[in-house]
Amino acid sequence: MTGALAPIKPLTALDRCDRCGAQAYIRATLPVGGELLFCAHHGRQHVTVLRDKGAEIQDESARLSESPASAPEDER
Repeated sequence: MTGALAPIKPLTALDRCDRCGAQAYIRATLPVGGELLFCAHHGRQHVTVLRDKGAEIQDESARLSESPASAPEDER
């Protein structure tokens, strides 16, 4: 083991919140191993405590406010 961090994989629509089953936008990697996935709502509730306990937080909740790309002209 080199001590290098593994590349962070982006969250997808298949990643689901461990609390409610909605699409996950936040991943908390725990210092003891394992990870927790949260929707933006539940992530906001738990991320501060998890970070204080040493978890690494990957927060992709900004994607919720992005504008979707326009469909090509032939798909409208």
